[in-house]
Amino acid sequence: MSMPRPIAVKPLANFRIWLRYDDGIEGEVDLSDLAGRGVFTAWADPAYLADVRVGSGGGIEWGAEIDLCPDALYLQLTGKSPEDLFPTLRSARADA
Repeated sequence: MSMPRPIAVKPLANFRIWLRYDDGIEGEVDLSDLAGRGVFTAWADPAYLADVRVGSGGGIEWGAEIDLCPDALYLQLTGKSPEDLFPTLRSARADA
């Protein structure tokens, strides 16, 4: 099993984005905890923040400076853990 891939993204108000994945899961993710920190200060410009896209590698990108991991966003969107999606991780962790 592989992680679902994002197929669509739209900017929303208040540092939120709407995502749709290829398994049909869709919804909003709040990124306000990142806003104003490090490279994310670029989001202070509403035009920059609105220019979000799914990159060629599957990441959620703004320009060439910012990209977020689609797997981490999927977990945040669904509230699942990696072990929920890959049950074998539970046993691998217990053996470690």
